[in-house]
Order: sequence, then structure tokens, then C-alpha cells
Amino acid sequence: MTSENRQTGAEPDDSPAGESAGAPDREAVAPEREVADLVGRLVEPGEMEGTERRRLLGRLTTALAAGARKAKAGGVGRGRWLADVFTAVAPRIPIRDLATLSEHHHGLTSEALADDLVRTAAKATMTVGAIGGALAAAEFAAPPLLLSAPAQLVAETLVVAAIEVKLLAELHEVYGVTVPGNGAQRAMVFVTAWSRQRGVDPMAPGSVTIALGAATKTALRNRLMRTLGRHLTTLGPFLTGAVAGGALNRAATRKLAEIVRADLRIHRVLPPGKS
Repeated sequence: MTSENRQTGAEPDDSPAGESAGAPDREAVAPEREVADLVGRLVEPGEMEGTERRRLLGRLTTALAAGARKAKAGGVGRGRWLADVFTAVAPRIPIRDLATLSEHHHGLTSEALADDLVRTAAKATMTVGAIGGALAAAEFAAPPLLLSAPAQLVAETLVVAAIEVKLLAELHEVYGVTVPGNGAQRAMVFVTAWSRQRGVDPMAPGSVTIALGAATKTALRNRLMRTLGRHLTTLGPFLTGAVAGGALNRAATRKLAEIVRADLRIHRVLPPGKS
């Protein structure tokens, strides 16, 4: 990633939004930071070797399993815990500005650049889905290990969600729809837009609200749980999980892109001759 990238990266000591009351101890925060860092690495632009992707997903699964156990012990529901984790992850998702996007995509601009972003993101979520589905299929074939499968699918869910938030944010760059605020603030706006599966309308009251209200938190929990539910369908024998996981993720990413691009074309029309 070049220095020109505009990222929604918060400083490491920023407290994640949605955190429950009370100052967390250092031991509790460390796994959360590890999860955020791992997801950030998995969604960085550029090709990643399959072995490295699997290694990072394995580390992410381990970190999430530990976090889930602590959340369960503390009486926190899975939906709330998953939303809190993703809220902490979001500010570390690397978002590129328009100049960097064009540079990374062979000088493409406007609709051609948007097309390429969608193809790249759909390929990425398909790859993650195939890896997660294959792991789930392996667990399905070995019942004594089945309990570890949900953590693998939670890892897949977070990475896919991060890829889609990144796509949504970068499509706003392509279409010139400006979202104000610093990196962490913009991240929350894009997370909200992803939870609603819509583009940001800068002219609509509340569309660029930084704080996550109760309704937005509920929408985020619901969206993440629906994504997790989609991944649970990949629990099957042999390679059926890998095939299903990849296909379902690719289709969902493309559908999101179509909706968001339609919104952004209304909010900001590209210059004549550039479509």
C-alpha cells in the first residue's frame, strides 16, 4: 500500500465504538486489537498467496474463539459481541483515495474503475468463502472437531464484511460522494451504510451521523448475523462447502455493489464522457 492511501485507520490506542461501560483491562483489549489487525491485513489491496491467507484466517479463528468464550462468560450475546468486534475492526480497514485507486487499477477511472473494484472485491469474498467453506467441510467430516467450525465461520463473516465495507467506501471515492470526518468517523458512516446495504446520501439528514444509535447498532447486528447465517449453509461434506461458500459470497458482494452504485449515480453524476 502506498503512502497516498487515505485510510480509515485509528490510532492503536483508540477505544472502539460500542464498547460496554467500564474501562477494559489490558488483557481483554489485546485480543480485540489482534482481530482488528488480522482483518486489516486480510483486506489489504493486492494479491495474497493462498497459504498466507489460510494462515491468517487460522490465527483470526483462534483469536475469535478466545474472544467468544470471554463474551459468553460475561453474558454477552453472540450478535452483540460480533457487532462490537466489527465496530473495533472497521477503523482499521484500509480505504484508498481516488488517485491511489486509479493507480492500483491500471489508470482506470469512473465506471470502468468501479467495475474493476467490484470484480476484485467479488473475487476476494469468493476466495474467503471457498477457504471457509472448505474448512467447514473438513470439520463436518470429523464430528469431534465440529465445535471449532463456528469460530471459522465467524472469521469468514468478519473478513467478508470488511471487504464489502472497503468496496462500499471506495465506490464513494470513485463517484465523488464525499463523506466528512476523520478516518474513524468515516469508518462508522460506511459501516452504517453497509448494515443498511445502501450508499451514503450526503444531503439526507442523519446519513453521515458518526455515532451509532440504537437502531443502527441493531441493523449492524442483524446484517452480521444474516451474513453469518449465510456462511452456516456451507457446513457440508467434501467440497460442497467450498463451492457454496464462494458462490454465495460472490453473489452477495455483486448485489451490494449494484445497489450502492445505483444510489451513488443519483447522488453524484460522473462527468460526461467518463461513464
